[in-house]
Amino acid sequence: MKALILAGGTGSRLRPITYSMAKQLVPVANKPVVEYGIEAIAAAGVKEFGIIVGDTGPAVEKAVGDGSRWGIKITYIPQSAPLGLAHAVSTARPFLGDDDFVMYLGDNLIKSSVATLVKEFEQYRPAATILLTPVPNPSDFGVAELENDRVVRLQEKPKNPQSNLALVGVYLFDKRIHDSIAVLKPSARGEYEITDAIQGLIDSKLEVRSHIVEGWWKDTGTVDAMLEANRLILEDLEPGMEGTADEHSRIEGRVWIGRGTVVQNSVIRGPAVIGANCQIIDSFIGPFTALADNTRLTSTEIENSIVMDDCELIDAPSRLANCLIGRGASIKHQKGMPKTMQLVLGDSSSVVLP
Repeated sequence: MKALILAGGTGSRLRPITYSMAKQLVPVANKPVVEYGIEAIAAAGVKEFGIIVGDTGPAVEKAVGDGSRWGIKITYIPQSAPLGLAHAVSTARPFLGDDDFVMYLGDNLIKSSVATLVKEFEQYRPAATILLTPVPNPSDFGVAELENDRVVRLQEKPKNPQSNLALVGVYLFDKRIHDSIAVLKPSARGEYEITDAIQGLIDSKLEVRSHIVEGWWKDTGTVDAMLEANRLILEDLEPGMEGTADEHSRIEGRVWIGRGTVVQNSVIRGPAVIGANCQIIDSFIGPFTALADNTRLTSTEIENSIVMDDCELIDAPSRLANCLIGRGASIKHQKGMPKTMQLVLGDSSSVVLP
């Protein structure tokens, strides 16, 4: 079995962050989202990975590398345009050959064993296995209809969904999916839909199995979903201390502090993860916060937030909460008169002022 990870797409719902980085590289608990999928599939024994990339391909390749740190081999596969999941599979056909493969959307996170799915697929040998989960807003997803646990119909983002079972971004296929994709026509939104390809398997009387996700699943395509994923990952955090904290500081709960980080006269309340070479001075870091490497906090309070590398947060006038702060950002409070506010914001930025 091979793996196909999709790491293209524009990430429009995460702008302005994704104007300068791939959405699959946005960190959750200080690790790029895509790496969680790679680790889960590698743990299932899969060794050959193809990663579909678009305009941000060089950045993805630089961040992920050749796969040697996971004991796998990675092949990068450029996609000419984001024309749908089925188009991505077609683009990867030379890499996939006639092998079975697991397809994983690189901006998804699931707390479910891929190894169990692979074992089940190899035992029953269906044409496809799809992961499903109940959602409150099924019209935003591909939706499956079941009869006695058998998949009988799939629809992509239906206006009037007939079930609340959404397709999670993990699929397992054998080579028969390629024949179904070969006869596809673009959907109304101009994409080659994987739901249409799977429906083709069903219409050909081939077996499509379903598996309800155990645990949680997150599509990290929005800021709120990214912060929720960060909370869920940090719930399982193992504490550790590789930096230093002075006697005036308190480290409470499950907190990981990276090498070279210095904590002075501050409170860190977990679960929270602090990267390497950070300075935390006269500050409060609340639960469900991830600070990446080389970040400096002085006289600042923050909670339930993601802060990326090389940021500087100094004298914030009120507590920061529910923030997604990009690389190299600076937040400072200017004291004295007159009281003014200077903002330098990129396209699609969002600011909420107290």
